Amino acid sequence: MPNLPLEKLGYWFDTTNHSGYLEQDRIKVTDWFRIIPFILMHVMCLGILWVGWSWELVTVAFLLYALRMFAITGFYHRYFSHRSFKTSRLVQFLFAVLGASSVQRGPLWWAAHHRKHHRHSDTDKDVHSPHHHGFWWAHIGWITSPSNFPTDYSQVSDFTKYPELRFIDRFDTIIPFLLGLILFSIGGFPYLIWGFFVSSVVLFHITCSINSFSHLWGTQRYSTSDQSRNNLFLALLTFGEGWHNNHHKYPGASRQGFFWWEIDLTYYVLKLLSFLGIIRDLRPVPQRVLEDC
Repeated sequence: MPNLPLEKLGYWFDTTNHSGYLEQDRIKVTDWFRIIPFILMHVMCLGILWVGWSWELVTVAFLLYALRMFAITGFYHRYFSHRSFKTSRLVQFLFAVLGASSVQRGPLWWAAHHRKHHRHSDTDKDVHSPHHHGFWWAHIGWITSPSNFPTDYSQVSDFTKYPELRFIDRFDTIIPFLLGLILFSIGGFPYLIWGFFVSSVVLFHITCSINSFSHLWGTQRYSTSDQSRNNLFLALLTFGEGWHNNHHKYPGASRQGFFWWEIDLTYYVLKLLSFLGIIRDLRPVPQRVLEDC
């Protein structure tokens, strides 16, 4: 790794800059300097002790949580990772921006890792398998390792042709920074603390719970090659992603709650967007999969 922290400052802003890392450094370790902004994001949540709380602030935090959770589940996951529906280039770009505001890196980075996860789920090649790497590494540790910083563009060649997506992926920190500025300009530090820091940290950990908890606790309707589980509680928090065993049985479906009683808020919104003509060609769950219980 680079000897001078100053040399690594650029990694906070330009995610394609990894010239300072040697191949032998790209192992299961944590680059503490690189993740300083991520740590500070958590520390800033303590700002609630200073700004206090109100129902207005909680509402702002929840609305930004819900909006960005849908961008992650509906687009980062079901669209960019699995191509479970189609949409226009403009809508693709807008939801890529909204997803990047969640502080979960760019859409190409996110999709590339997720596609590899499905290819190697719960094997030693799955970088966030709790069965091979432990709970905490699966939940959060893997994103702190230099081995997982770059975007593997070979995994997302279907999207690399769009320069706007490559730009978002390369300079992904710009978008959450702008969101923070907007919130501060609207409501000062209270909006910044609750609307950005608290909302983003909660969103991050609930999203990561699918990597960790959903491969440990829940039920298995389908026999798959991994330990993916269905979990109603996580499905409610993640707008449908908790039906994880369903998803690993047939990843290409636009819905993860395969049956009517499995609440999948993301799918309901996707159906609404489809009705409005914003997206199209939602991929259904094949009947043979529904019958294979």
